[in-house]
Amino acid sequence: MTALISESWTRIENWLAEHAPVTYTALAPPADVAHIAAAERVIGRPLLKPLVTSLLRHDGLLDQWSSLIPGSYSLVSTRQIGAEWELFTSFHDKPAADEKGDEVDYDFMKIGVSSVLYGDPQLIPIARELGGGYLVLDHRPEIDRGRVHEAESTEGVMRRPHEMWTSLPALMDAIATSLETNQPLNDYTPAVDENQRLCWDFIPLCGRTSHRP
Repeated sequence: MTALISESWTRIENWLAEHAPVTYTALAPPADVAHIAAAERVIGRPLLKPLVTSLLRHDGLLDQWSSLIPGSYSLVSTRQIGAEWELFTSFHDKPAADEKGDEVDYDFMKIGVSSVLYGDPQLIPIARELGGGYLVLDHRPEIDRGRVHEAESTEGVMRRPHEMWTSLPALMDAIATSLETNQPLNDYTPAVDENQRLCWDFIPLCGRTSHRP
């Protein structure tokens, strides 16, 4: 898993350096291990190893306008993980049952949209979009541990069926492959805007000024 993360980062870096140099220069240096430890103290649990491996390669993006992940998500830094986690979990009331007092149907939630899970402290924000949505890495010991979910305050936590969301290594590998082959990824196609930034061509996200490398 960790080897796959490193390999995917190398592939992504090589593509960005050639085709989207502004996004390439926006890749942050490796995270400080002390900052990782501080984030773990804030959230009260160790970060999953693939996430730590990724942070030790690049501690997020220096430019919030640079989007590495389809859907205009920007990777957050280690320090931001702690801050975003505190904001994210502030919306969670930790319900053990639904409004009628019945047991929560986790089998239903894992395939649909769950407002119950929004802000769950075991869902760790790893990326954020400008509109306020998150990508969260599931740290729960059961069901979807290691899976990546989309989380929107109005729609809840969404468990997407595409294989790119099955783990952080799978997501990074899928991004690298899409960049190298110029093939769509989950309804987005990699493109480069007029500022030489990577964007994902899903109209009207990138607009008419983007071009494909």
